Amino acid sequence: MSVSLSTLDNYDSEQRYQYFIESAVANQEIWILTDQQGCVMLNSEDEDCVPVWPSCEAAQAWATGEWQDCQGEAIGLKAWQQRWSDGLEEDELHVVVFPNTQLEGTVLHPHELEADLRREIKKHNKKK
Repeated sequence: MSVSLSTLDNYDSEQRYQYFIESAVANQEIWILTDQQGCVMLNSEDEDCVPVWPSCEAAQAWATGEWQDCQGEAIGLKAWQQRWSDGLEEDELHVVVFPNTQLEGTVLHPHELEADLRREIKKHNKKK
């Protein structure tokens, strides 16, 4: 499932979302960017969002300009499911999944992402 970052950047939002879901389950991790203040946030038209990526490389590709001091940080999939999904929901934050360099990504509620991750986990476990 190795696809180059330049190829992934040309995928549409839905293709990047599906790649993210499959990667998160296969690698058991989700990547965010952090700085001294904590997790990097983005604003969509209506929502405050936490951006997430499928790999350190994809997250670090965003660490330019005002975010050049940010570092990619892996969150284990179990930790994401146990703490982050509910925590983001409680803080009324959304998730923007795998935004590309044109600032395009899938924005959704944390529990919608959680449901898709659970479906992929079931599918992944059936393949074993």
